[in-house]
Amino acid sequence: MTPKLRIADVALRFTPRSGGSVTALENISLDVDDKEFSVIVGPSGCGKTSLLRLVAGLIEPTEGAIYLDDTRVSGPGRDRGMVFQSYTLFPWLTVQDNVEFGLRIAGQPADRRHDTARRFLAQVGLEGFERLYPRQLSGGMMQRVALARALANDPAILLMDEPFGALDSQTRSLMQELLLTVWEHAHKTVLFITHDIDESILLGDRVYVMTARPGRIKEMVAIDLPRPRTFEMLTSDAFMAIKRRIMSSIHEEAMKSVASEARR
Repeated sequence: MTPKLRIADVALRFTPRSGGSVTALENISLDVDDKEFSVIVGPSGCGKTSLLRLVAGLIEPTEGAIYLDDTRVSGPGRDRGMVFQSYTLFPWLTVQDNVEFGLRIAGQPADRRHDTARRFLAQVGLEGFERLYPRQLSGGMMQRVALARALANDPAILLMDEPFGALDSQTRSLMQELLLTVWEHAHKTVLFITHDIDESILLGDRVYVMTARPGRIKEMVAIDLPRPRTFEMLTSDAFMAIKRRIMSSIHEEAMKSVASEARR
């Protein structure tokens, strides 16, 4: 089966103002199957966000190529929906208008835009909040609007860059539960970046562990836990065994990163 997303031998290098060359990513290859929830974890500075920006088409790889549905990624496109850690809502637009924004740009008629936006707002639990502005919402509510906006555009893949990283632990747990519910319903292909190991296991079908910079794929961990997932799983023996494996792998890379910094 042809993967939905294919990252083939990708490298990313850049030249800082101070001169020289920095290799952020090297020999990155991974596949994400259709309707799969794939998660990337790794030590700080390993290039997780850079990799997601490459898939989004916001930057270009120095080497290699990225393919979505067998079409080479050469720039941003509506086939990729982005949800960031920051609340990237337009403050001058209502909740409804924020969700409709991409649909309006695509030229959809008003009645269809309204119906689509309201349907996805209901899915994320924001029915009745359509006329509010972002400043009137909590952080978790703003991220729900961002998720509804991304889904409303019906992207081929959803790219999520630590979307719950700025939330408190209770709200984060609620958002994880909501995302699982929405994903079980929509079955979108997802590439998700996080530093939270519990989150990666709870959400993912596969977890890719990256090395310290230059970022490479160190290993792929298949998450063979039954779905639908529940928070009771977090204390199960199977969950803890996977967590120990990923923690050990990341800790090893973090120590390499510290040792490398000390030698400079």
